[in-house]
Formats: sequence, structure tokens, C-alpha cells
Amino acid sequence: MRARGVSPTELLPDPVSLLVLLAIGAGALGVLALWWRDTFAVTGADEWLTNAGRITGLLAGYAAPVLLLLMARIPLLEHEVGADRLARWHAIGGRYLVGLVSAHVLTIIWGYALTAHENVVGEGVQMVFHFPDMIKASLATLLMFATGAFSARAARRRLSYETWYYLHLGTYLAIALGFGHQLSNGADLGEGPGKLGWYALYAGSFGLLGWYRLAVPFLRDRRHRLRVAEVRPEGPGVVSVFLTGDRLDELRCEPGQFFRLRFLTRELRWAENPYSLSAPPHPRFLRFTVKDLGGHSAAIAGLRPGVRVCAEGPYGAFTARRRKARRVLLIAAGVGITPIRTLFETLPAGPGELTLLYRARDERDLLFRAELEEVAVRRRAHLRYLVGPRAEIGDPLTAEALGRLVPGLASHEVFLCGPEGLAAATVAELRAAGVPAQRIHHESFAF
Repeated sequence: MRARGVSPTELLPDPVSLLVLLAIGAGALGVLALWWRDTFAVTGADEWLTNAGRITGLLAGYAAPVLLLLMARIPLLEHEVGADRLARWHAIGGRYLVGLVSAHVLTIIWGYALTAHENVVGEGVQMVFHFPDMIKASLATLLMFATGAFSARAARRRLSYETWYYLHLGTYLAIALGFGHQLSNGADLGEGPGKLGWYALYAGSFGLLGWYRLAVPFLRDRRHRLRVAEVRPEGPGVVSVFLTGDRLDELRCEPGQFFRLRFLTRELRWAENPYSLSAPPHPRFLRFTVKDLGGHSAAIAGLRPGVRVCAEGPYGAFTARRRKARRVLLIAAGVGITPIRTLFETLPAGPGELTLLYRARDERDLLFRAELEEVAVRRRAHLRYLVGPRAEIGDPLTAEALGRLVPGLASHEVFLCGPEGLAAATVAELRAAGVPAQRIHHESFAF
């Protein structure tokens, strides 16, 4: 099986996603127009460098609130674009932002140094301590670089999700600290519509962030009052958590979606992790299934009935609304069966139009086996278990193997959930088997 990452272009098939990207691109062009409006000529190395600093500074200032909006959990974006895709865009945009800030710092100091006939270090010190708001901007830059370092793949592997999450909050402080410098030193913004637009962009971004990530969860928590009803073992190191509460039908959950849950115990109250629904939403309870991966997930197994739960959601576009083809293939691996199990029961499909392939290393790792088999019989759907180590059974998720298991594979809509490496490789195999990219749906919680 060929292992590779899922490129952003493979996750852009729907019109809403394209419109969002076009809007972001149009905004960037508008920002460049601010520079173009006040630039009549560029001559000499000092002006080339200074103007490069102006451009990269404007683009960095624009990128920062855009990154906030991508992670503001705006319902339209979460439901139509999908949390997985938004997180990928945010990660890509974060790398661009760090690059733009680095280029801005280097070119603007160098350009000013050439203009003033000073050395670069001396000019940098002069700018930091004598230009307005530059000390705060310098702190913002250091925070931005630190966040970028912690977000690098090698660093993330060594951090728990909770540690990475709280370190990542430094980005918000960095963006706030850098805002004043943009207004006081950013001559391109002027005093007219450009400056007003900049205020609106930042105020709107922080306002939406505060509303959807703080106010809405608080109001929903008071209305629904979620609490643990039961913790039930499902398999080795796997438990299901049943939550009950008030007016759960008003949450308007869809099979395939997830919540970010925070359990209000001493050990878990500061940790918020995403968990998919593992059963179709019910007016009286919600079921989530969690595998013991250490830390937060291990502590969930010890929860007692009555523990209060703060929940953000529902989120995600991994739902039946993505379906366009008549025939549907569901592929699950490991605990990735959780959202797939809900879709297996609820996706509209006629007899023989729905197939589930469930990959596991051992029979004991198969979750919800009785439930899946009951659904398969009732819906006259195809259910195949792909069980065993690869060394013994080969790779059952290659293009050739999938083609044998699923006749007419290329005409299917595919929903896929499993470990990140396996999912990325399976997407590649599905593409090799002729399944169009816009018919492959994969949502990941990898951070």
C-alpha cells in the first residue's frame, strides 16, 4: 500500500469550500491593492527590500484573522466544509503566516538599514525600542515562532493533545499584541476605508471566535445540562460513554458528526477532546466510544454516572449530505468504526447498495459486532470483516483487493475513517482504483 498524505486539493470538491477559498484569495488581492495604491515606483535595493517588507507585513496581518475565522467553529463552515478540512487549511495557513512574518522582519529591517546607512542589527534595535508598539510586536513575533515550533510535526509527536492545545492558545495573544503595530506603523492602511476595514476584520474575527467558542457552548451547557449516564466496556481498552441531558433533540445532531467533550472532574475539566457519535442520536441520550490511548482517554473509563459534561458541537461534514452516488462503500479501521457505525445504520440506501469493510488486527478488536450484523441483515447491506495482521493476510486495502471485494468500486461514494496513516494510504489506493476524489470522504482528528 502506498503511504502518502492527503493533499488539500483532494479535499476541495464541494462548492462551499471553493467559495471560501475564493473569498480568502479575493481578500488577499484586496490587501495587495492597498500597497499598490500608494506605490508609484520602486528603485534601488533599499526600496525593493522595504516594499517586500510592506507586502509581507500586509499579507501576514491579513492571514492572522483569517486563521482565527477558520478555527472559530462557525456552523456554516463546520457543517459544509468540515472540521478536518478547516484544520488542514489552518495548519497550511499557519505555516504561511510564520513564513510571511519571518520575511517581513528580515526585509523591513534590512531595507530600513540600507536607507539609513546603518548596520542591520543596529537598525533592528532602533526599530524595536523607538518605533511605536514595536515591543509588543516583537513579543508577538516570538510567540508566533514558538507556536510554529510546537506545531511542527516532530514536536507534536512528543506532546499530548492537551499540552499542544494550550500552547497553541498563545497564537491568540500573539495576534492581539501585533495588532497595534500594524495600525501605528502600517502606512498602507491610511486613515480611510483601509483602516476601517482592518478594524472590522480583526474585531469581527475575535467577535465570532468569542461567540462560537465561548458564548454558544456556555449557553448550550446551561440549556442541555449534559451528564454521564453510563460507561460501558466495548472491547480491550475501549468504552462507550452514554450522555443524557435536557432537550437533546434540539442539538440537531447528524450521524457521522462529533462533539468536543470536557468532563468536569478534577483530572479532566481542563482537557477538551473530539469524539464521534458511535450511535445515531437519540432524544434521550448520546453515545460516544473511546479507545484508551493514554491520558485523557484512559481517564474516561473511570467516569461515574452524574459527572457533568461541557460539549461543543455537533461539528463535522462527515454526513449523509456528502453522498451523491447511489452505491456507498464505508471503510472503517480500529476505533474509526465509531462514525461509520452510525452511517451504516442511517445512510439512505436500497438493498445491496451499501457495503461496510471493517479492518482490524484481531477478532477481539471488532467493536459493535452484534449491532453491525443486525443492521446488515435488516438493511440487506454487505458487511465484510478484514481481520488479521498484514503479514498473515496481506494488505486487504490495496486497489486490487478493494476491486475484488467491491464490484463496481469506481462508481461508489466512499466514507473512510481510521488511523491517519492507514486512511491516507487507503485514499491513494481508492484513487488508483478509479474512485474520483470528490467521492472520497475522510475526517481526521489528528492534531
